Amino acid sequence: MSAIRSAEIRPELGGEGVGLPGWIYHDPDFFEAEKRAVFRQAWQIVCHLSDIPEAGDFHTLEFLGESIVVVRGDDQKVRAFHNVCRHRASRVVDGPAGNCGLRMTCPYHAWSYDLRGRLAGVPHRAAFPDFDQATHGLVPVELEVCLGFVFIRLEGGLPSVREMLGSYYDEMEPYRMEELQPLGRVTLRERDVNWKNVSDNYSDSLHITVAHPGLTRLFGAGYDLEASEWCDKMWGALRDTPSDNWSERRYQALLPVVEHLPPERRRLWTYFKLWPNCAFDIYPDQIDFMQFLPVSPTKTMLREIAYVLPDDRREMRATRYLNWRVNRQVNIEDKALIERVQAGMASSSYGMGPLSVNEVALKSFTRRMRDLIPQSREAAAPAPGWGKLPT
Repeated sequence: MSAIRSAEIRPELGGEGVGLPGWIYHDPDFFEAEKRAVFRQAWQIVCHLSDIPEAGDFHTLEFLGESIVVVRGDDQKVRAFHNVCRHRASRVVDGPAGNCGLRMTCPYHAWSYDLRGRLAGVPHRAAFPDFDQATHGLVPVELEVCLGFVFIRLEGGLPSVREMLGSYYDEMEPYRMEELQPLGRVTLRERDVNWKNVSDNYSDSLHITVAHPGLTRLFGAGYDLEASEWCDKMWGALRDTPSDNWSERRYQALLPVVEHLPPERRRLWTYFKLWPNCAFDIYPDQIDFMQFLPVSPTKTMLREIAYVLPDDRREMRATRYLNWRVNRQVNIEDKALIERVQAGMASSSYGMGPLSVNEVALKSFTRRMRDLIPQSREAAAPAPGWGKLPT
């Protein structure tokens, strides 16, 4: 049995009615345990198929110290590889995105790989005796395309993305996500908080009427929340009552009818969070994705971009701009909230906070974390070093 699963758990701690303990939001050993027990098996979005339309187009993802490249092949297939040369381990392609032509060429010694990951060129080939070129291609990474988005994972273990979405997949289909095009570019925003803090906040509907006055003006107290096995869902329908805020009021008035959506979704905002750290914000006018990428026990990188369907209507262009204005303010408010919580998690006064019957997403997240890393049932951290023991 792994060290992570062998902790002695006191039955009176970590019950259904309490959340995760504060210490796991800043503990280095717990962070090491999470890398193995949570993130190695977790699906991560790299890009959308529309980001890599031509042969040689690539996108990269930096995740848990690994550099991953997704590339469109000369046969139009999309593949994922470790972005690591098999000679001296240099990174092969640079930057978040680009086109490498017909080959990916390492800038260190010019070893080159074709668009299917095979080693195609080795300078001074005769100087490598007994060298099997066929076995030195780029190391592949598991890949799945779902709803037009390209997901990768470092290790197997979880169901497919399609299976993890469950019935929510059917809810997403009317949005024609395979036809989306990027609006802008991927942005990275660093936050000085633990990744779970971002995740908790994303699936918390109770704070909206307290801390997001703009969303309250748009939706009232009408946000609903549910949690399936692998995915959370939160949603709300725009109110007809005009907001007294200009951006919100104009969004309400200008949002055009999107004919391909069912009538009940034409003024609906829906949020989906896929275990453990990928989220989709689905609006009638656009679709955003966001990842909460763990960097350290107290640092997270938010990676996000908006996608849209082609629509030249002036009111749609204005609506998308107004959407950005509204959610920019929400992001400012959320940043302040999660920073306050992160500071409090470090207090010796905080143990495990109570969870209400309505906090179904937080309860679901808490159960899974405790199943994967039983030390998260403990009110205090074990002796230092436990998280670095081999599994």
